[in-house]
Amino acid sequence: MKYFIFLIAFITLFSCQKKNTDYSEISENDVTTSTHPLEGKKLMETHCYLCHSPNAAEGEGRVAPPMVAIKARYIDKEGYNKEEFIKNFTAFVKNPTTEKALLRGAVKKHGLMPKQDFPEGSVAKIAAYLFDYQIEEPTWFKAHWESHGNKDWKQSGAKLKEVSTEKTYADIGLEYALETKKVLGKNLMGTIQKKGTIAALEFCNIQAMPLTDSMSVHYNATIKRVSDKNRNPNNKANFEELYYINYFKNLIAEKQQIQPVALEKLDKIQFYYPIETNTMCLQCHGTQIKPDVSKQILKLYPKDLAVGYAENDVRGIWSITFQKK
Repeated sequence: MKYFIFLIAFITLFSCQKKNTDYSEISENDVTTSTHPLEGKKLMETHCYLCHSPNAAEGEGRVAPPMVAIKARYIDKEGYNKEEFIKNFTAFVKNPTTEKALLRGAVKKHGLMPKQDFPEGSVAKIAAYLFDYQIEEPTWFKAHWESHGNKDWKQSGAKLKEVSTEKTYADIGLEYALETKKVLGKNLMGTIQKKGTIAALEFCNIQAMPLTDSMSVHYNATIKRVSDKNRNPNNKANFEELYYINYFKNLIAEKQQIQPVALEKLDKIQFYYPIETNTMCLQCHGTQIKPDVSKQILKLYPKDLAVGYAENDVRGIWSITFQKK
């Protein structure tokens, strides 16, 4: 019976989703291969804007420079050609070091970017999009950049004319997940930078659920983060959620491209998308947690299971339910 249920879930996964447009793959080494610009834009918004959002304030609210600052420093100031830029951009993202960083002031202020894994080819696509097209920039950025000796700065690249397309249910669910991730991530990383890891633990214990609930209210949806190795008992995955946790684990293990899952269930949509670990996560969820941090984890969560992860493991999934549009 259990295997029959798994089979039905597997068939449902591929029969009920509204599919996104497929684009050709680009190798990290094939820097001349063309790709659809809207794909590069979407990849940047999905993978970069958690930390490098163009909407973050100039002052204390930011945890990293906006993406336009990276473009301004590497392309518009250094004068890299496209091949050089993609090569340097991908090399840094794959293995961030202070020696490779050109935005040294940002590293000093915000810390070094955590090492993390990206879908095959996606970093090159983001870099190609950055080079070829103008991107959204904060209203304060031009004056800020010019105040550092960069006179009459103007962003290079063509203006991308976007074609209005109808959002799929997968697009809507991903928007809810990523916006909630931004709210949680911004607060968590800000706490780590200012107060340290133990303070971040206390933030998660007190604020993570209320912030997630506030996003549920904002989007008129039920937004949850669930895991097969939960820290908070309220984040324990149910049977179907466990199935999709394993589904995403298998995709990542086989280095396949990750696509969100959007299942149609009567008048509702059930959405799933993986939550992956990076080096920052391992401070509290890894295999070598500092003794004082480990002690505080057990104090706040006596039945904690959420340890032992490595980089790019599936820590859990977003489980989001919303009404059909």
